[in-house]
Amino acid sequence: MNGTTLHKTAADRAEELPGARLEHPFGDDWEVFKVRGKVFMLMTEVPGRPVVILKADPGEARALREQYSHITPGYHMNKKHWITLEGGDGVDGELVDELVTDSYRLVVARLPEAEQPVDPRTYGSSTRAAS
Repeated sequence: MNGTTLHKTAADRAEELPGARLEHPFGDDWEVFKVRGKVFMLMTEVPGRPVVILKADPGEARALREQYSHITPGYHMNKKHWITLEGGDGVDGELVDELVTDSYRLVVARLPEAEQPVDPRTYGSSTRAAS
């Protein structure tokens, strides 16, 4: 998957998520997706390469970085809790959808229960097994 397709796939998935909103708090070069005011995905270009920055469980993030050369620590984010995804071999729509959904669920889980638009324990549960 190339970078343009990566951005479109990630944005399409994010826009499907209950309560998700697109904002541009850092200018037109940054697309920031939030749920109830909390960031779960950022998209930009890092020198000329389209990237998607997502929240991830620390153990899962480590496993993903080991498994995929196109997943690195979060750009300008906490390197333990965020990952950066670039387009490339092995990056497909299913992976992007799962990573976006997982990021969303992690953020929703930290919201007060009354503000959660979905049950983060069951919504869009990932079936991908990290190696």
